[in-house]
Amino acid sequence: MGNDEVDEMGPIDYLIVEWPDRQPTGEAAPYLLDLVDRGLIRILDLAFLIKDEDGSVTRMEVADVGGRVSEFAAFEGASSGILSDEDTAEAAAALEPGTSAALLVYENRWAAPFAAALRRSGAQMVASGRIPIQAMLAALEAAERS
Repeated sequence: MGNDEVDEMGPIDYLIVEWPDRQPTGEAAPYLLDLVDRGLIRILDLAFLIKDEDGSVTRMEVADVGGRVSEFAAFEGASSGILSDEDTAEAAAALEPGTSAALLVYENRWAAPFAAALRRSGAQMVASGRIPIQAMLAALEAAERS
C-alpha cells in the first residue's frame, strides 16, 4: 500500500465478536458482504479465534472456518497482514473460556473523502469511541422515565 493510497483511506476500525458456544452460524456473513459490495467498508483482516476451557487460544483463518460455515468462504484471503500475534493475543484476552470469536479490521470507505480532507487540512483525530447499543437503550429508558 503506497502513501497516496493510505492518504485517501477512511478511518480504520476493529471489532471482536464472541460466540458463547463456539458456533458461528454464518448468519451475519451476508450482511457483512453487503457492506463490502456497496463500498461502505473494506475488510483488511478477518481471523477467527477459539479459546478453550483451559484458556489456550487457536487462531483460524477464514479458509479454515469456510469449510465449517460456508457463508464465510466469501471472505477467504481477507488478510492485509496488519494483525500481529500480539494483536491476536490481546483480542483473545477479552474472550471468555469456551468461546469462539471473529476479529475484524476494516476501513470505513464511506468516510474516506471526509477523512482525507481533514488530513489535508492538517487535522488529526484526538479521540474516538463507540456507544454500545445496550448503553443507548439504557439511556433512552432513563430519559423516558424522567
